[in-house]
Amino acid sequence: MSQPRQLAFDLPVRRALGRADFFVAPCNQLALAQLDGWARWPEGRLVLSGPAGSGKTHLAHVWAAQSGARIIEAQSLTPKDACEALVVENADELGEDEAALFHVYNQMQAMGGALLITGKSAPSRWGLQLADLRSRLESMPLVALEPPDDALISMLMVKLFDDRQLPVSPKVLAYVLKRVGRSYAEINALVAALDKAALAAGGPLSLPLASAYFKSLEAEG
Repeated sequence: MSQPRQLAFDLPVRRALGRADFFVAPCNQLALAQLDGWARWPEGRLVLSGPAGSGKTHLAHVWAAQSGARIIEAQSLTPKDACEALVVENADELGEDEAALFHVYNQMQAMGGALLITGKSAPSRWGLQLADLRSRLESMPLVALEPPDDALISMLMVKLFDDRQLPVSPKVLAYVLKRVGRSYAEINALVAALDKAALAAGGPLSLPLASAYFKSLEAEG
């Protein structure tokens, strides 16, 4: 008689967002250096761009710990949020209410506050309708997180598995590394899928389990 499959529940993921948890690689070392040198930002402004999963939020938390900044999602921003140090996350998803960011920008410029704005791309590609806001954001210094190399992908997968409290052996990691896509979104999706498969199997992430998962993808394709 076959063993019944266990139910896989979506358990909360513990995200490690400290400085020691951030892996430095050639594709992100310039961004990290810019944040470490935040006291020298021109007029106290910086835009940090990169695709989903590239580490923008992690770096935002690292900078917030250094500067004492508040972190606010762009869609929740109000003019009252201007302060001495502020992170506005995902400003490329601002939506139609662009006035709040415009007022926050102006108020913080007047008070000399430090402002970090994050988005998946440069402000020139955000489709902003408010011309004065667009010109201000496009004038800000920009640092971009580049696509990951193999070394960073390996370290990132270890961290993502650890965030999910799912240990991974070097042998399994090497096997998965050869098969994962080279984008942050694909890396995050694969780790989530393997975590779900391990939960359903009721055991660790073994080489046979990982192999079975990829074979199932080939069969579906």
